[in-house]
Amino acid sequence: MRVRDEHKEQQIRNEAIKMIVKHGFDGLSMQKLAKAAKVSPATIYIYFKDREDLIQQVAVQEVDKMISATFVGFKPDMSFPKGLKIQWENRMKYWTNHPLEAQFMEQIRHSPLGMEVFKKVKREFSIIMGEFVHNAIKNKEVVKVPIEVYWAIAFSPLYQLIKYHNDGRGVHLNHFTLDDKTLQQTLKLVLKALKP
Repeated sequence: MRVRDEHKEQQIRNEAIKMIVKHGFDGLSMQKLAKAAKVSPATIYIYFKDREDLIQQVAVQEVDKMISATFVGFKPDMSFPKGLKIQWENRMKYWTNHPLEAQFMEQIRHSPLGMEVFKKVKREFSIIMGEFVHNAIKNKEVVKVPIEVYWAIAFSPLYQLIKYHNDGRGVHLNHFTLDDKTLQQTLKLVLKALKP
């Protein structure tokens, strides 16, 4: 049995992300991936059972990284404005520093594999986020609305601005860079919208 090499495994994961972002799921073949990662096709099967297992493992790892980055310096018992500000700053930093991974996760989210991947990610994320929102509702910092409405108001504006930033252009195809001033202005409007 061949020994696992963490460097090779990560190289395979990185190249898989690049291929999926550039060519979609159908563009990912084990032969092409092996060539891009500079390994033999047999090496890929040391780490992954098959193509679907590879995609799922890569997706779970990336979602876990994003979740860990989101919670740096965050505690669910923080005031809602402070906690949301930290999450926004963490999410902005992660998504703007990892645009390829962001595109990959969007593709996963809108694919048939998306549900399987998100079932496998840490339950801890749901527990922490749930506790944070329930505390905010109890403390009368946030209006009680369905989770989809909350999520759309609390995070969709941020993610749209990040998309503009990563594309380098805004609504009218003009140059756009997400700076701290724009981030804070948008966050202020979101906090106002969610206030009871």
